Amino acid sequence: MNTAQMLVKCLEQEGVKVVFGIPGEENLEVVEALSASEIRFITTRHEQGAAFMADVYGRLTGRAGVCLATLGPGATNLITGVADANSDGAPLVAITGQVSTERMHITGHQYLDLGKIFEPVTKRTKMIMQPDTVCEVVRLAFKYAQSDKMGATHIDLPVDIAGMEVPKGEQPLTKREPPVEYADLESIAAAAKLLSQARNPVMLVGADAARAGISKAVTEIAHILRIPVVNTMMAKGVIPCNDPYSMWTIGIPQRDYQDLIIRDADLLLAVGYDIVELAPSRLNPNKDKAIIHLNTVPAHVNRFYPPAAEVVGDMGDALRRLAQFCKRETEPEEAIAIRERMTKEHEETSADDSFPLKPQRILMEARRALSAGDILISDVGAHKMWIARHYNCYEPNSCIISNGFATMGIAVPGALAARLVRPDKKVLAVTGDGGFMMNMQELETAKREHLPFVTLIFGDSAYGLIAWKQQDRYGHTNYTSFSNPDYAMMAESMGCKGYRVRSAEQLQSALADAFAQDVPAVIDCPVDYSENMRLEKRLAGLA
Repeated sequence: MNTAQMLVKCLEQEGVKVVFGIPGEENLEVVEALSASEIRFITTRHEQGAAFMADVYGRLTGRAGVCLATLGPGATNLITGVADANSDGAPLVAITGQVSTERMHITGHQYLDLGKIFEPVTKRTKMIMQPDTVCEVVRLAFKYAQSDKMGATHIDLPVDIAGMEVPKGEQPLTKREPPVEYADLESIAAAAKLLSQARNPVMLVGADAARAGISKAVTEIAHILRIPVVNTMMAKGVIPCNDPYSMWTIGIPQRDYQDLIIRDADLLLAVGYDIVELAPSRLNPNKDKAIIHLNTVPAHVNRFYPPAAEVVGDMGDALRRLAQFCKRETEPEEAIAIRERMTKEHEETSADDSFPLKPQRILMEARRALSAGDILISDVGAHKMWIARHYNCYEPNSCIISNGFATMGIAVPGALAARLVRPDKKVLAVTGDGGFMMNMQELETAKREHLPFVTLIFGDSAYGLIAWKQQDRYGHTNYTSFSNPDYAMMAESMGCKGYRVRSAEQLQSALADAFAQDVPAVIDCPVDYSENMRLEKRLAGLA
C-alpha cells in the first residue's frame, strides 16, 4: 500500500464521505486511491468552489469537509475558501499535491512553499515527509480542524512520497472523541450573581451557539430570566424569530433596533459569541457593560470585551445550571416595545408591489417559499445586509452567512454542499449578480451530481454593497457598475432551469416552479437598491 492509498484509508477511518476537488498531475496517486474507495469524489470546476463546498459541508455537519487540489495555482485557488472556513469556525481539511522532495531546495515549475502560504489561514499545516508519518499527519489535521475553536487545516503531499510504499503494519490511528468538559461551579456562581444584580441584561448569541445545538437551552433561559436575545448574523434561528424574547439580528453597518436594545443594557450575556463575527466596540463602545462570556473556549483579548465572568465548558449544561442559580421577574418592557416597532416596520415594507422589487419584498417571498428547516445560503453583498435584517429564521443553521471572513462567491458552491448534506430540505442560494459570476460554473457540477437547488439573483448590474458605501460616504458611486449576460439563458445552456422575473407577482410562482425541478434552477430578479439609502435615512432617525 502506498502513501496515497494509506491517506485515503485514513480519510475513511475519519468518517469522510465526500471529497471536493480537481485532479492534477501531482495528486494523481490520491485521485487513483479515491477511485477505489467508497468516498464520493465530486469534481468541481474551480478549486475555490471545492473549498467553499468543504466549508459549508463542515458548517452543517460539524465534521471536517475535505477539499483536494494539485500544487501551485491549484493550491492557491483553495486559499479563499480555506481562509473563510478558518475565520468562520467551520471544520475543513485541505489536501494539496506538491513537487518531489528532491526539487524543493530549488526554484522549480509550479513550486511554492505551501506550508508558509497556508499557515496564516489554517490552525495547522503539515507536509507528509515520510510514508510512515501519513497516519499521524491525517489524524492531527482532523483533530485540530474539529476541536474548539473549529477551523481549517492543511496537508501537503509531495508527489514522490505519495507513490512510496508504507511500511507493513502501519494502520490509521483510532479517532477518540474528547470528553465533554463542563464549566466549574465557581464560574457559574459568579455569572449568576452578576445576572441577578443586573438591571437590564441582554443575551447575545453567536455562531458557536448555532453549531453547539443549544437552541432549546437558549430559549429556555430567555424565558426563565425574561431576558431579550439578540443574535449575530451567523446565529440566526438559535432562538426562533417568533419567540417574544427574540430581538432578531445585529450586524449591518448602520445602527439598528438591536443597537438600541444593547445600548441600554448594563450586562451582556454573550453565549457562543466570537469577536470575529462583530466588533466588540459595537457592543460596548463606552466600556461600561458587565460582560459574561459563556463558550467552550475562553474569550479573546479585546479592550471592549473584558469579561467580568467567564463560563467555559459545555454551553447547554452551563445555561441550564445558570438558570437554576438566578431569578428574575421583571419583563424587558422597553425591548419588547422595540420588537413591536421592528415587526410593524418589516410588515409595512415587505408588501410593496413595485418593480424592480424592493429587497424586503424579495425576502418575504423567499421566506414564504421555504419551510422552517429549509436552508438559505447567503452570498456577500448588499443583499446580505437585507437578509440579516429581513429574513427571519426558526431554526439554527437554516441561514448560512459568511460573516467572519465575509467572502463573495460562496453561495452557489455552498448550496451544492447544503443539498448534499440535507437532501430532504429545499436549498436556496441568494446572491448578487457580482458574487454569482464568481462561482456560477459550479451549477454544472450540481447538475452533473444531481444536486438540485435554486439560485436567486438580486440583479442590479453593480457591486451593490460597495455602491451603497460610496453613496453613503461621497454621495456618488465610482467603478461599481457592469453588464450581465442573460442568466436565464445561461442556466438553460448548462442543462438547468432559468427564470427572469418581470413583475413583483411573478417571483412567488417562479420560486414554486423552480423548487419543483429536478435540476438546479436560476431566478434572475431585478432589485431596487434605492431602498438602501431610504433605509439609511430611516435608521439615522432611530431613537
